[in-house]
Amino acid sequence: MKTVIMAGGKGTRINSVASDIPKPMIEIDGKPVLEHEIECLREQGFTDLIITVSHLGSVIMDYFKDGGRFGVKIQYFNEKQPLGNAGALFKLRDMLKDDFLLLNADAVFDVDFNRFVDYHKLKGGLVTLFTHPNSHPYDSGLVIADDNDAVQQWLTKEDMRPIWYRNCVNAGLHVINPAVLDMSGIDSEMVGTVVEDKVLMVDLDRQILKPLCGTGKMFCYNSPEYVKDMGTPDRYEAVCRDFEAGRVKEKNLKQKQKAIFLDRDGTINRYIGFLRNIDDFELLPGVTEAVRKINESGFLAIVVTNQPVIARGEVSRKQLQEIHNKMETLLGKGGAYLDGIYYCPHHPHRGYEGEIPELKIECNCRKPRPGMLLKATEDFNIDLMNSWMIGDGENDIKAGNDAGCKTALIGTEDFGQMISATSLADAVGRIIEV
Repeated sequence: MKTVIMAGGKGTRINSVASDIPKPMIEIDGKPVLEHEIECLREQGFTDLIITVSHLGSVIMDYFKDGGRFGVKIQYFNEKQPLGNAGALFKLRDMLKDDFLLLNADAVFDVDFNRFVDYHKLKGGLVTLFTHPNSHPYDSGLVIADDNDAVQQWLTKEDMRPIWYRNCVNAGLHVINPAVLDMSGIDSEMVGTVVEDKVLMVDLDRQILKPLCGTGKMFCYNSPEYVKDMGTPDRYEAVCRDFEAGRVKEKNLKQKQKAIFLDRDGTINRYIGFLRNIDDFELLPGVTEAVRKINESGFLAIVVTNQPVIARGEVSRKQLQEIHNKMETLLGKGGAYLDGIYYCPHHPHRGYEGEIPELKIECNCRKPRPGMLLKATEDFNIDLMNSWMIGDGENDIKAGNDAGCKTALIGTEDFGQMISATSLADAVGRIIEV
C-alpha cells in the first residue's frame, strides 16, 4: 500500500520555534517529526512513500533523498505553486491505483496502521477517517456517524453544530480509495491553472470528503492512539513532553493499555434514579477535572453503565445517545474527554408497559457481570490487572473485581474495594498517586 505524506505547508503558526526549515523538519527528541513518522510506518511494513513538498521542500528532499537510508522508498511531488491540501493527489492520480494512506507531515503519532487498514477493508467503504476525542472539541471539526460508524455529517469549524455533540474529531489520517478523486468532478488538468484570476486549488475536507457524508461510503475509525498536531508553539511543547514521558508510543494499540472504567449515574452525573430526561443530566462537582486528570495520566477513560431504561421502553437509543452527547460536550468544554462509552440496554425483569421484549433478558454485560469491561478490553487491548473500576455501588465493585481490575468505591460501604473515596476526583487523585 502506498502512503502519501503531505509536507508542503508553510507552518506560519510555529515560526517562533523554527522559521528557516519546513515544519516537518522540526525536531522532537533529536529527530525531525517526519523521520518519526517514517519510522512508525516502516516498522509496520509501509515502505512505499510519496511525499508532497513545497515551502523549503529542498530541505526535506536533501535530508531523506530516496529513503534508502531510512529503510523505505521515497518519491517526491514538488508543488511549484500552491494546489491546496488535495491538489497534489490529482497530479498523482496515475500513481494511485489502489487504496492508499494519506497523512499529514506535521503530526506526531504512533498508530497501529495495520489495524486501521484492516478496519477499512472490513467496512468496505471508499474512505476511512481516523477519528478520536480531543481536549478542545468546541473549536475542532466534528464527525457525526451512525451506529455502524458510517459518517453522516462533517461539521467544519465554520458550520453550525448541535447544542450537544459527540467528541469525535478527524485526526488527519486517512485510508482513501482513489476512485473518490474521480467522483469529485474535478479535472486534474485544471488543478493549478488560473480561472477568473484565481489559481484552482482543491480542499480535501470540503471538496473531496464532505460530499461523501450520508452515502455509506465513508466510515470513521475511532481510536485512543496518539495523534497530535504540533503546529503551534504550545502544541509543540506539549508533544515534546508527551514524547519524553513515553506517552506517544504507549498509546499504540499494539501495546497493552491501562484504563479507568467509570460508572455513570452517581459517579459522573448526579444520581436521580432512572435518568430519562436529558435536562436532568448534570455533572457532579469536580468530575471534569477528574476526567482531565485521567486523560493526562495515560489511562484510558471509559464509561460502563447499565441503562435498563432502554429495555423498559422509557428511553430510546437515540435519546440515550443525546444524553451521552451532552456528557461529552460538557466534559469537552472543560478540556476533558472519554475514550469510550459502553452501555447495557438489557433488563431481566418483565412486566413494564412499553417494554422491548427482546431486551428483557439475562445478559453478560449488565453489571455486576463484567461484560462491558471485557468488550472494552477486546477493543482497546487493555491490561485489566493494571486498570481500575470506579463506581458508587456494589454492582460496580463486583463487575470490576470479576473482570480482574482494581476497584474504588465512591461511598463508605465495604464491598471488597481497594479504595473508598468521597468523590470521583478523590478516587482518581489517589489512583494516579499509586
